[in-house]
Amino acid sequence: MVKPDTLREPPTTAAGKATGSRSARKPKPNATTSDRGGSTVSGVELPPIGKNKGKEAKEDSEEEVDPDGPFYWLMKAEPESRIEKGKDVKFSIDDLKNATEPEAWDGVRNAVARNNMRQMMKGDMAFFYHSNCKVPGIVGTMEIVREHSVDESAFDPSHPYFDEKSTRDKPKWCVVHVEFRRKFPHMVTLKDLQQFAKPNGILENMQVLKMSRLSVSKVTKKEWDFIMNLLETDEGAAAAAHQPQMFS
Repeated sequence: MVKPDTLREPPTTAAGKATGSRSARKPKPNATTSDRGGSTVSGVELPPIGKNKGKEAKEDSEEEVDPDGPFYWLMKAEPESRIEKGKDVKFSIDDLKNATEPEAWDGVRNAVARNNMRQMMKGDMAFFYHSNCKVPGIVGTMEIVREHSVDESAFDPSHPYFDEKSTRDKPKWCVVHVEFRRKFPHMVTLKDLQQFAKPNGILENMQVLKMSRLSVSKVTKKEWDFIMNLLETDEGAAAAAHQPQMFS
C-alpha cells in the first residue's frame, strides 16, 4: 500500500522529537500558530484591566490539555488514481474501511509530518482527509493502533517514495498503523473549514490551514470537537427535514 506525502513542502528542519511518553509530547499551553505550526507559552497572569487586550484575548482561547490524551490529528491521502513509478498511489477512506488488518501509513517524506507521527500514541484519533482531488476535505476518522516504526518503503528502489538517504542503519522515515473508525455521511470540505478560519474564528490556528501542504498535522481538542459537532448538527438538521409533518 502506498500512502503518499501528497503535496510536499520545501525541506524544513523540525524540532521537538518525541521520546515516546505523553509528557514529552505535551503541547505548550495556548497556540498562536506560526508558519511552522509552533506555539507560544501561556499561563501568564492576566494583565491589569485596560492593558494588553490582545494577550487577554489569546488567553481566553486557551484550552486545558490532558497529557494522557488522546491527542488528535489530520492525515491526508489521495482518493483518486495517480501513477508513480508504475504504482497507483490512490488510497481512500473506503480502502481503509475495507482493510482486514491495521494499515501502515507510509510514504511520508516531510520532516514536520514525520515528527508529528513520532508523537502519536496508541488510542489517538485522526481525521482522514482526501487530498489532491477535485473537492478536498475530511471524510471520516481513524484510530492510531500501533505507534511509529521504521518505514520500510523508503528502502525499496521500486517504491514511489524510495529515499536513498534513508538506510537501515540510519532510517529517516516512519509509519504508524491505523484502523478505520467512521465514514462521514458527507464531507467537511476545505472550503467549509476555511469559513471558520477567519480572524478570531475557532479554526483560525488549525495547523492544516496554516500549513496547507502538510500531510500530517495536529488538531486541538477544541478543533476536533467543533468539527465533529458541525457534522452532528448537519446530520440532525437533515434528519429533521425528512421527518413527517404533523398537522393539528
